[in-house]
Amino acid sequence: DFQEPYAVVVLLEKDLVLIDLAQNGYPIFENPYPLTIHESPVTCCEYFADCPVDLIPALYSVGARQKRQGYSKKEWPISGGNWGLITQSYPEIIITGHADGSIKFWDASAITLQVLYKLKTAKVFEKSRNKDDRPNTDIVDEDPYAIQIISWCPESRMLCIAGVSAHVIIYRFSKQEVTTEVIPMLEVRLLYEINDIESPDGEQVPPLPTPGTSSNPQSIAPQSHPSTSSSSSDGLRDNVPCLKVKNSPLKQSPGYQIELVIQLVWVSGEPPQQITSLAVNSAYGLVVFGNCNGIAMVDYLQKTVLLNLGTIELYGSNDPYRREPRSPRKTRQPSGAGLCDINEGTVVPEDRCKSPTSGSGSPNSDDDDQKMNSFIEKVKTKSRKFSKMVANDIAKMSRKLSLPTELKPDLDVKDNSFSRSRSSSVTSIDKESREAISALHFCETFTRKTDTSPSPCLWVGTTLGTVLVIVLNLPPGGEQRLLQPVIVSPSGTILRLKGAILRMAFLDATGSLVPPAHEPWREHNVPEDKDEKDKSKKRRPVSVSPSSSQEISENQYAVICSEKQAKVISLPSQNCIYKHNITETSFVLRGDIVSLSNSICLACFCANGHIMTFSLPSLRPLLDVYYLPLTNMRIARTFCFTNNGQALYLVSPTEIQRLTYSQETCENLQEMLGELFTPVETPEAPNRGFFKGLFGGGAQSLDREELFGESASGRASRSLAQHIPGPGGIEGVKGAASGVVGELARARLALDERGQKLGELEEKTAAMLYSADSFSKHAHEV
Repeated sequence: DFQEPYAVVVLLEKDLVLIDLAQNGYPIFENPYPLTIHESPVTCCEYFADCPVDLIPALYSVGARQKRQGYSKKEWPISGGNWGLITQSYPEIIITGHADGSIKFWDASAITLQVLYKLKTAKVFEKSRNKDDRPNTDIVDEDPYAIQIISWCPESRMLCIAGVSAHVIIYRFSKQEVTTEVIPMLEVRLLYEINDIESPDGEQVPPLPTPGTSSNPQSIAPQSHPSTSSSSSDGLRDNVPCLKVKNSPLKQSPGYQIELVIQLVWVSGEPPQQITSLAVNSAYGLVVFGNCNGIAMVDYLQKTVLLNLGTIELYGSNDPYRREPRSPRKTRQPSGAGLCDINEGTVVPEDRCKSPTSGSGSPNSDDDDQKMNSFIEKVKTKSRKFSKMVANDIAKMSRKLSLPTELKPDLDVKDNSFSRSRSSSVTSIDKESREAISALHFCETFTRKTDTSPSPCLWVGTTLGTVLVIVLNLPPGGEQRLLQPVIVSPSGTILRLKGAILRMAFLDATGSLVPPAHEPWREHNVPEDKDEKDKSKKRRPVSVSPSSSQEISENQYAVICSEKQAKVISLPSQNCIYKHNITETSFVLRGDIVSLSNSICLACFCANGHIMTFSLPSLRPLLDVYYLPLTNMRIARTFCFTNNGQALYLVSPTEIQRLTYSQETCENLQEMLGELFTPVETPEAPNRGFFKGLFGGGAQSLDREELFGESASGRASRSLAQHIPGPGGIEGVKGAASGVVGELARARLALDERGQKLGELEEKTAAMLYSADSFSKHAHEV
């Protein structure tokens, strides 16, 4: 037959390509299957189960509008097989962050995986054309836009991401296309002042300032470094972000649109540290992030900084640690009281920094002072870089020593997409002297022991195992929310655990999970009617808090999980009612509080490969299974649990591995799997006529009854003999005869074998008698 091929199938090592031969240019077919997870290396991922039902259609509708050029207009031609039966009714979404700054939303319902929407976060920044234009920073290398942390609120559809260049971008979902003339931007100067802990004269730390009074991020900066300057007086970079935001109008397609860009800036020649924790709350209109220097809270509705404190300043006078200055850095002030002596680690007065030969009236004294200051600053810069290198080496060694023995050689293998530390839980393994922010959680609960009603607050967890509570005083909703400031103040509550804090959650008096307050999603780019405005003024954030009819005492339970242990603390009394040491020899990489079978449990994944679950609030062990050892850091950075007994991680740079610890899902797994072949019912055999079978050729089985039976020839007379078939006929007789002959032959063969064995037995007996006689003769001779 004459064939006309219309497509060519090409199987690559990591992709499947179909080329359309019928169209000009030979375009490829758009692959409906997710073979492009590794289009850019995956740097982080999050997994959400039991999402709102309208979320996947909304993401699909905006994703379908994205232009896909260069593909064939025909549909995917391979259509074999059948889908499995979908027994799960809840939607599931996977979000992946990539090295090029892109974010992909995937529909992971049941066991399918389909891309819904792609967001490019790098388009908000100016791209450097050559290497000379790149900012000279220690934390940005080949992937300056790589996604590090993702914080997403499915109910309000608010999205917040943190990048490797110490930048945070807040996105709001919209179905309308808008053009942003000026991109909203904030620059935050997050310091880590060692000398604020203990002054050289032994003075105590000043009391904690009221964060609500400093709404400007530059208000705490030295006056000698204005926010507009890109370098200090001696040439060091200062108050400059790592990336440059575009100053031209930005056209934003339907989907996620930029609400605010926040960047940490350089401080006195040192680049900003990477962000280790991130949280966003749509009901409060706040976003908070932290790193090893401190914590910053931003009101993205008013575009102001509410909180900008070092980690040590959060304690105030209640700091339980005795902190020794690792390197006595001090904010340089050219007209200040002194400079830092690198060798002695003390503050040197100004008169010691001057040249002994230059007097006060010498015309060259200013030049000599300037040269001396520049020389000292150069030495200080080199010393900082050297101390940073030493600290990194020590951190790597401590990380290897803290891991199981069998994992140490595997950690030396670097993955090009995971060469940098991009996880708060893994960064806490470094055991550095700095106390980093490792967990953040907005909630409405009791902040102090004397509280009688819950209030909005922020719980902060650190790498030293400390939990601090910050109280949020929010203005009324509506227009007042945009006019009145949010007041942030510490509560003084401090809780302690072993190991870095990983996760926090809250349960009500009945043991049900108390989700963070959220605002329902609404379209912001469409003008509201007057009635809707009135409703929005009256609308309050959705919050699940205990009712007033419940007992005031012990209304809630705080669940805190660290790298070593888990605690359940009753509120507002702050008594620890349950405590469980999760591991002694290893450490927890990921811990999540998830719902499973109408109950709440704590799921943990340890570095020794064990997956463990605990009941809440009693922390009773439910499951402890050895699943997967920590062979590379990719598993540690991407492993995450979600509701209904689901979890996932990146098993390789190109594959997502899903797993379940739910019995219900295991029982339904075979039905959910697809079928490779399409089942077809077997057709009935066609009826063949007599003459067609007689002259058609070929051996065929003819039915005697069909030829000569009563149905074909009619009823015979009684005088004729009638054939009565016997039980076996001649064939049966032959078979029986052959069976008897065979049995006789087998019996004769068995008799022959028996005779042979008896003959062998007689020979062996004679040989034994002969050996016995010889043995008796030798014994008699002896």
